[in-house]
Amino acid sequence: MLSIIQAAGWPIWPLILCSVIGLALVVERLLSLRERRIVPAKLLDEVLAVTRQSLPAPDVVAKLHDNSVLGQVLAAGLRAVGTDPRMNEAALRLVFENAGRVSVHRLERYLNTLGTIAAAAPLLGLFGTVVGMIEIFGSQAPTGASNPALLAHGISVALYNTAFGLIIAIPALMFYRYFRGKVDFFALELEQAAERMVPHLMRFALRTAPAAASAATPATPVAASPSA
Repeated sequence: MLSIIQAAGWPIWPLILCSVIGLALVVERLLSLRERRIVPAKLLDEVLAVTRQSLPAPDVVAKLHDNSVLGQVLAAGLRAVGTDPRMNEAALRLVFENAGRVSVHRLERYLNTLGTIAAAAPLLGLFGTVVGMIEIFGSQAPTGASNPALLAHGISVALYNTAFGLIIAIPALMFYRYFRGKVDFFALELEQAAERMVPHLMRFALRTAPAAASAATPATPVAASPSA
């Protein structure tokens, strides 16, 4: 491996850095975007069952928040209804929407970096190819003779950097697409869970009694009868 790096020349070092960063990001996202950490299978049904009669205690909501990403979204709705029992449906949907937006943003962490590596690696490989071509042309002497060692080194730099750029870019692009699809799936699951929770939690929202018509409408003055 060391001999390949030496043959590829100094342009290979940015590609090696991209490969190390890309591998670390792929491993981190594989561990973070597991379904049981994002949307556990039976969590929503358990929350619906626990809150069938009344809202849970604050410590239970805190444990739900620490359970998973879905738990954070559901806990946001439970806390909103517990804090403001007169909350209407539009306000509750806004709470779920904001919590879901924050959660999806966290799920997308490092994906832009991985996509950048997938796009930049072929360009870095092309840069190494250009450097190799320059060395190839530099091996040609003005008299027409060529330096075989310098020519071979230039060819090695061009080919190795091109190959390394593709080797890094193709898996990075595949994992980027894979993780993007998983984030979209989790976002849809969070949205559907919030849709199920909204009518369930609205049962605990207090209804403001309408004002009496007599209080809302001013009294009609009675005309005085004409004197005889």
